[in-house]
Amino acid sequence: MVVLSQPVLDNFSTIKTCKFPTSSFYCGIPVIDLLDRDAKTHIVKACQEFGFFKLVNHGVPLEFITGLEAEATKFFNLSQMEKEKAGKANPFGYGNKRIGSNGDVGWVEYLLLNTNPDDIHQKKITIPGDAEKFWSLVNDYMSAVRNLACEVLEMIADGLKIEPRYALSRLVRDEKSDTFFRLNHYPPCPELQALCGRNLIGFGEHTDPQIISVLRSNNTSGLQISLRDGTWVSVPPDQYSFFFNVGDSLQVMTNGRFRSVRHRVVADGVKSRVSMIYLGGPPLTEKIAPLPSLMEQGEESLYKEFTWSEYKKSAYNTRLGDNRLAFFEKSAGQ
Repeated sequence: MVVLSQPVLDNFSTIKTCKFPTSSFYCGIPVIDLLDRDAKTHIVKACQEFGFFKLVNHGVPLEFITGLEAEATKFFNLSQMEKEKAGKANPFGYGNKRIGSNGDVGWVEYLLLNTNPDDIHQKKITIPGDAEKFWSLVNDYMSAVRNLACEVLEMIADGLKIEPRYALSRLVRDEKSDTFFRLNHYPPCPELQALCGRNLIGFGEHTDPQIISVLRSNNTSGLQISLRDGTWVSVPPDQYSFFFNVGDSLQVMTNGRFRSVRHRVVADGVKSRVSMIYLGGPPLTEKIAPLPSLMEQGEESLYKEFTWSEYKKSAYNTRLGDNRLAFFEKSAGQ
């Protein structure tokens, strides 16, 4: 066991200790059954009120989920020297504690992957052990989750009466889609609670810049979302379901009807947490603006038009907790 000194701990953000008993979980998280005939209505309502929901009966094969988690756990259990053979996350590869290039840190290590297996950066990532099995599971999982994300986006289009119904999903299906996949590992940190009775922030509060995010984690707590009034609540873990986040780009394309959800992860004092996040983004040249078919007569855009490349560059030059859309919001009269 590695014993952490106080100076080391000072480099990480903390919050007051929370033991996460079942009774402390927020019970208001929308749970949507994909097989429900009214699912599209429930999804739209959840995106408007929370920017977040849990999806059950999603149809992604359980063996895809458990198989990839097992391989991810095997990778993160390797020695530090072996993990670093994957190459630094620049932009894709293995990262440890540092999140981005602007000083953000968290109690997390991760693999950041491109969803395009032919990407030149992807080919430089070395996975120790049975690499062929690892990449096969990654590709099977990402393909299934991409299809799920696109199905949800088309249900959103139906619910909002956006035409054509593939106006959103086409951006994720595009072969030039700038979509990422993260495997995150939050090691337990009992030393912190022993030293100062506080929990480490594994991944600091932020919104996702992309269109939509699809999250799956093991049965360890830690994910928290911010409600409209700014209250942070703990999301009950569910290893068999998927959680969906509205991203900044979808907030803009719906002209603020949906709100991208602020969320964070708190490291557990005892148990390891592994999460897998599909971050569905548009092509770099895609112009991001409210969808014309959604705008009512006389409705003005709340945002300046920008390309995904412009927004991505701006977002990645900020700190995690910054309001990344502020620069692109229109002031009165613009």
